[in-house]
Amino acid sequence: MSNDYLVQTAQGRRRQRLVRPLQSPLQALRFTAEPAEFQVSGTIKTLPQLREHLQTAIQLEHTTIPPYLTTLYTLDERRNRFAYQAIQGVVMEEMLHMIQVCNILNALGGSPAINTPHFIPEYPAPLPHSDNAFKVPLQKFSPDTISVFLQIEMPAPSDAPPEANHYNSIGQFYDAIRLAIEELDAENWLKHGRSLFDEFPEKAGYQILPEHYYGGGGKLLAIRSLEDARNAIEEIIGQGEGVDGTIIDTDSIEFGQDVEYAHYFRFNEIKHARRYLPDDSARLPPTGPAVEVDWNAVIDMAPNPRMADYPEDSPLRRQSWEFNRTYCQLLNLLHISCNGKPDRLGEAIPVMYQLKYQAQALLNLPNGAGQRAGPSFEYVPL
Repeated sequence: MSNDYLVQTAQGRRRQRLVRPLQSPLQALRFTAEPAEFQVSGTIKTLPQLREHLQTAIQLEHTTIPPYLTTLYTLDERRNRFAYQAIQGVVMEEMLHMIQVCNILNALGGSPAINTPHFIPEYPAPLPHSDNAFKVPLQKFSPDTISVFLQIEMPAPSDAPPEANHYNSIGQFYDAIRLAIEELDAENWLKHGRSLFDEFPEKAGYQILPEHYYGGGGKLLAIRSLEDARNAIEEIIGQGEGVDGTIIDTDSIEFGQDVEYAHYFRFNEIKHARRYLPDDSARLPPTGPAVEVDWNAVIDMAPNPRMADYPEDSPLRRQSWEFNRTYCQLLNLLHISCNGKPDRLGEAIPVMYQLKYQAQALLNLPNGAGQRAGPSFEYVPL
C-alpha cells in the first residue's frame, strides 16, 4: 500500500484514512533507502503550496456560511423550529472550522487573509478548488436549497483518494492537506531534526484558544504539533461527513458529547422530515420519528440578490450597502483576531447579531419584482 497504511484511533470509530501512523517522524522515514531520497508524494509539495491550500480551505469554509445563513434567515423559526436549529448548528460548526484552519495556517508560519475583496465569492459560486460540479446559491429555504447543501456535505467514498485540486468532496481536499502536512513535517525532521511545527515560535501567540471563541459548534484546538493538526482536520471532516462511514460526527466520540449527526445527515433529516436513530445506516434514509418541516413557512426572497439590483440612492440599495458594510466589518474583525490579536474575537459577537437584524430588515422589504429583498454578502471597502 505504498508508504502509507490504514490506521484507526483507539476508539475504533474514527473513519479509516490513508495516513501515517502516530510514531516518531524519523521512524516514518525508514521506508526510504537513504534519508536524502525522501520525496513528497502528494500534489502539495512545498510549504508555500501548503499555505496556499490552507488559505483556500479558509475560503472554502467561509463560502458555505453566507448560503447557510441566508437560508436560516428566511425561515419562520416558530413553524420550522427543527430545520432552524439544524441549520443554525451547522453554521456554528462551519465558523469553528474556519477559525480552526486559521490556527493551522498560523502554526505553519502563514497569515490568514480574510478581509480582501477576493476572499468573498460572487454567488452563485462553486466551492474553491473543487471540480465545479455545482454552484452554491444564496436562496430561501426550499427542497432545492437543501439538495445543494447535501451536495456540499456529501461524504467521500471510502476509497476516494486525497485530492488537492478538482476534488469531488470536501473530505478529499482535507485529506490532501493532511497528507501534505505529514510529509512536509517528516521532511523537516530529516533536514533540520525537528518538527515543522517548531519552526515558527513567533506565531505561538496567534492561536485562537477556546477561551477566545464563544461560538459553540465543537472544541477549538490550539495547534502546536502534527498530532494537533491531524486531530483538527479529523474533526472538520467528521463534523461534515460523519465518522468511519457512520452518521455520527466527531464531537460525540472525541469529546464525550451527546450523540450528534454530521452535517450531511442533519440536512438529510430535513429533506425527509424524519430523525435518524443512532444505529441507522449512512446509506439509507432516516428511520426515526417524524419531524415537522413546513416548506411554505418561508420568506419569499429573490435568489442571489445583488446591490446592483436596486436603483442608486434607493432605500433598498442603502440597506443592502449597510448590511454588506457590517459583513465586511465582521470579516475584518476575524482577520485582525487571526493575525495576532485573538483577544479581539469577542468583538465579533455583537456584529454577528447586527448582521442578523440587518438581514431581517432587508427580508421585510419588497424588491420591486414580486419577491423580497435579501442579504447579498458583497465586499464593500471600509
